[in-house]
Amino acid sequence: MSEQRAVAVYIRVSSKKQDTRSQKVDLERWVAAFVDDSPVRWYEDKASGQSMDRPNWKRLEDDIATGAIRKVVVWRLDRLGRTAAGLTVLFEDLQRRGVGFESIRDKVDLATAAGRLMANVLASVAAYENEVRGERIKAGQEAARAEGKRWGGSRVGRRSAAVSEKQETVRQLYANGMAVAKIARTCGISRPTVYSLIES
Repeated sequence: MSEQRAVAVYIRVSSKKQDTRSQKVDLERWVAAFVDDSPVRWYEDKASGQSMDRPNWKRLEDDIATGAIRKVVVWRLDRLGRTAAGLTVLFEDLQRRGVGFESIRDKVDLATAAGRLMANVLASVAAYENEVRGERIKAGQEAARAEGKRWGGSRVGRRSAAVSEKQETVRQLYANGMAVAKIARTCGISRPTVYSLIES
């Protein structure tokens, strides 16, 4: 009889000075509530999310590739330390391999249509926030170089791909009947911004 596939619990903090206790408490509670007779494997890294060169993440990837894992569970999506595009690729790869995924704090479960939608929403929000952050940094650099010139960001009338993607997400959630206040909370934007994205 083949070995039973395990539930993988992945934990990460950014530095050795940080500890994983806050994540472990929630994850251990989840394991106790939702894992029946499946084995559980714990993977823990203390490394920056900027790099995927993490020993236990690589070990988890190897275990997924060999078919040893049936589900991956994390505390929050940002513990994976991937870009929005990287998260989308990861989700697709897990689904292709028949491996489940759940982020307990983000309420994301790829086993459900709502969970898959939320995963894409959160990835879209991450892309939007990263692009806005980059534009602010660029604006600050330009302002520092140009004495007396107005602090500026993108050119007027320029819409980034990330903003367009966020608008599409907002419209999709609104069309599905989600309240504006909940869309604002989900996407991390204000209600007036939700209205402007819906109406523009």
